Amino acid sequence: MRPLGAGREIVPGVRVTEHLHRSNHLDVYAAHDERRLAPVVVKAPRPDRLRDAAVVRHLLREGRLLRRLAHPHVVRAYDVVREPRPAIVLETVGGETLRHLFSRVRLGAGDLRELGAQLASAVGYLHAEGILHLDLKPSNVIADCGRAKLLDLSIAQRPGRVSKGRGTWLNMAPEQAAGGIVGPAADVWGIGTVLWEGATGEGPFDDRDQSEERAAPVRELRPRLPKALAAAIDACLEPDAARRPGVPELARALAT
Repeated sequence: MRPLGAGREIVPGVRVTEHLHRSNHLDVYAAHDERRLAPVVVKAPRPDRLRDAAVVRHLLREGRLLRRLAHPHVVRAYDVVREPRPAIVLETVGGETLRHLFSRVRLGAGDLRELGAQLASAVGYLHAEGILHLDLKPSNVIADCGRAKLLDLSIAQRPGRVSKGRGTWLNMAPEQAAGGIVGPAADVWGIGTVLWEGATGEGPFDDRDQSEERAAPVRELRPRLPKALAAAIDACLEPDAARRPGVPELARALAT
């Protein structure tokens, strides 16, 4: 089934201006909020998924979670709507995803440090709230004028057991890939994959099993990267979760 067209009311007082993205379960729209007199973004189940209880439950759970969070590097949710169509209304964030940015440019050392610091700030806040993101990847971060915003908490959960392979394969920590107990170190791994790609223009893994393979040192592809910065990125991708830096330690290393 087709996404809603421009001009359609997706939730009361919010009308679609443009369809932005379609996943297996959800549509993402640019929209205009007539009450706020402002642009917003709306996530809603695809028309053919409206009766899928699990899709609706996960969407509304993400919306409730984002609504109670407040951090400059985490996207905000304004409204969580059940009727007539389940949806969450989000702030509009300018710029582009890191996935698009990294396809064109490699970041300089200063930009890598700043990006890492902002991601560490966002992830540290989530951890203080008892939440793991578990899906840190370039397509889940939008950057605009030097400010990064973390998106998509659809699989976020408290520390504990996860099912095997929960997350995005090429960015998930080995303990996620294997299934088992995960903690904050899983998100540190995610930050590492983002920074490694920002430095080199490609991900640290292809289709290999990252639970068995170690990422190449980032300076193999970016020889002139400052040693301390490269060491911080490489440390995030330590296969043993206990040997990865904590978020505060990573933030200090990036500031060195």
